[in-house]
Amino acid sequence: MDILFKALNDPARREILDRLRQKDGQSLSQLEEHFDMTRFGVMKHLKLLEEAGLVLTRRQGRFKHHYLNPLPLQEMVDRWVAPFLQPQARAVSALKLKLEMETRMGKPDFTMQTFIRCTQDALWDALTTPEQMAAYHFLCNEVRGQVSPGETVHFITPDGNEMLRQVTQKLDPKSRIEMGFEPMFMGPDAPSSQMVYLIEPQGDVCKLTIEHYNLAEGQEGFAEGWARLAASLKTWLETGSALKEAV
Repeated sequence: MDILFKALNDPARREILDRLRQKDGQSLSQLEEHFDMTRFGVMKHLKLLEEAGLVLTRRQGRFKHHYLNPLPLQEMVDRWVAPFLQPQARAVSALKLKLEMETRMGKPDFTMQTFIRCTQDALWDALTTPEQMAAYHFLCNEVRGQVSPGETVHFITPDGNEMLRQVTQKLDPKSRIEMGFEPMFMGPDAPSSQMVYLIEPQGDVCKLTIEHYNLAEGQEGFAEGWARLAASLKTWLETGSALKEAV
């Protein structure tokens, strides 16, 4: 927590986070254009933000792209703010991201990562079993279909509306899931995109990476939805209690 506060205690670093919030996945050269300081100075600020987990990087060819990871901030809010304002609110924990994606998909528009204290089998089941997906989804109480190549999973809200469709494209058992992402809550003609789950066991915890590709203009707000989903998934696996939204 100390390194998080230290990272935020500088206007230049906060400005970097704002720039990435406006446009994620920028290179050092792109970020450097916004600051009246040397390239080395921007690099130093980025390094500290990386150490705090607020910025994640992914290299593609000669370029290193930087992504905002808001989950440590969500953890701080849930740990130090929400309990005082909303005693019934979430108890989200540390979430981070491992970056690895096939070259054919290019660089992701959004990335997020989390560490969950559970087994690899438990996390895989939570991401592929409709009953479990419905149990921890922050808005939907019913999930229909199956996670299998070519099959569609339908997320249904309590009022019976279809919020989301996910079409499984590729599975690497217990390690990777690729899906098409169809945001029905934005209307039937809303552009679809692609998402990836990556699972990596690390001792008694699992590292989960979430990547989202080909987001259309106006879909930048999906990041908040992913943060809520990751938070609910984590607390559900670790405590058996999901972070459902009040409806």
